[in-house]
Amino acid sequence: MCQDSAMAEDRTRAHRVAVLAGPEVIAFELAMPGRILGGALDDAGRPLYDVRVASLDGGPVRTSDGWSVAPEYGAEAFADAETLIVPASRGTATVRDGVPDPAVSSLLRRASGRARVVSICTGAFALAAAGLLDGRPATTHWQFTHRFRRLFPQVRLNPDVLFVDDGDVLTSAGTAAGIDLCLHLLRRDHGAEVAASVARRNVVAPWREGGQSQFVERPVPHEEGPGTAAARAWALQNLDRPLALADLAGRASMSERTFTRRFRAETGLSPARWLAARRVELARRLLESTDLPVDRLAARAGFGSAAAMRMHLSTEIGMSPLAYRRAHRAPPDG
Repeated sequence: MCQDSAMAEDRTRAHRVAVLAGPEVIAFELAMPGRILGGALDDAGRPLYDVRVASLDGGPVRTSDGWSVAPEYGAEAFADAETLIVPASRGTATVRDGVPDPAVSSLLRRASGRARVVSICTGAFALAAAGLLDGRPATTHWQFTHRFRRLFPQVRLNPDVLFVDDGDVLTSAGTAAGIDLCLHLLRRDHGAEVAASVARRNVVAPWREGGQSQFVERPVPHEEGPGTAAARAWALQNLDRPLALADLAGRASMSERTFTRRFRAETGLSPARWLAARRVELARRLLESTDLPVDRLAARAGFGSAAAMRMHLSTEIGMSPLAYRRAHRAPPDG
């Protein structure tokens, strides 16, 4: 009986998150995890995450915006955190000229292997300086790509994506990509419906197309005429059908070559990759919200076969359809 009570309590206990308030922290990114993760509720209206902003010594911290914050927590918040988040600091203050803040590096090394470690924007510099990214894929803000590679050549940096999920270590690109990563954590922990609900409440997209390469400063040729948005909207209403490039291009009244170029410019993805991602997203929602057999669900999502859907889900989220359904469906009452 005691064991059953303990298991029930563990299922209802909020996941503990500590957000590091370091010197010159960017205030928007410091508040972001509390806004996104802290806004997630279970069916009974209980918070799914206990988000605590903490400084290393529990004292006030000056932000990059010219004012200070007084966190309610100090080092004790990091000791039992299950997820530790490192926001960006102006001038990557936790890493000066390649020399890391020893206190921050020590904190991150102690957390590694015990807690999930997450960075927002240039917070990746702190993770890399602590050795947490050695030999691993990661990303950071595109403006800091050259400096990051010079300081940490051992990291497999990908500057073109909005975030990288490498299991127990996750990194995101510039500021708003932190929202994308927080929503990804919600999807990963509690499913697409919970993430979509939080996104709607905050009036943000539950999933943004493409990567940060679309935001890099470069000359953008002026394009006349309509874009590909109408074709994408039509595709979303017809995901259960075989959708060829010619079908999409025809909807936009473009040649396949022009459509592909415009599509990539607008979304950062090829039409094929975009369609696959949308079908995976639909499959996840159906797995969470219906009892459809896997083969029928695969047809509804446009994969053609259960085997194809298994391959795509395994590639995207590392789980089979049945494993995903078990992880993201509430157990029956009684």
